[in-house]
Amino acid sequence: MTQRILLITSSLFGENGQSRALAAAFKSELAGRDVALVERDVVASELPHLSGAEMGSWMTEPSARTPEQVALASHSEALLAEVEAADLIVLAVPLYNLGIPSQLKAWFDRILRAGKTFKYTENGPVGLLEGKSGLILAARGGQYAGTELDSQTPHLRHMLGLIGIKDVHAIYAEGLNMGDAQKQAAMTEAQQAIAEYVANHC
Repeated sequence: MTQRILLITSSLFGENGQSRALAAAFKSELAGRDVALVERDVVASELPHLSGAEMGSWMTEPSARTPEQVALASHSEALLAEVEAADLIVLAVPLYNLGIPSQLKAWFDRILRAGKTFKYTENGPVGLLEGKSGLILAARGGQYAGTELDSQTPHLRHMLGLIGIKDVHAIYAEGLNMGDAQKQAAMTEAQQAIAEYVANHC
């Protein structure tokens, strides 16, 4: 059965970004495999920050929406359709100021929707998109994985977990601004880990 993969990129530097290089390595490893790949560059998509008006459009019955609300709701609905269709969601993520790019946050703001991707219960929120997997491809100028400064990885795991995606792997390329030798070693190690992940999961 064809595996459906959604690849999310979020580098401000487009094709020159290090996280984009990890995404390219991932795509290269998919060659010859039975997969259907959809790519979403959240920077190129130019998603605005979430507004009260847009959130209000979600809370309005589709038949009662104004033309403006229809347009606002369409942002989220298009992104939700991509997520719902995917078996594997891959996030190629740079680390900006110890966090995720604001454009990626804008994407999450539109897919983390009560009643759509999770629901509230008396025991807390429950994800509605179980059965999917996640892969984080993280590119960082410094070395943070496993330290208290890495707030990014837990944040991404929590957001994916909110919608029911608990099976999440992370591959890191770190120290990319700490000299050419460190950069080359980190990228080589990450590419090898990507090849191993694809061989075992795709």
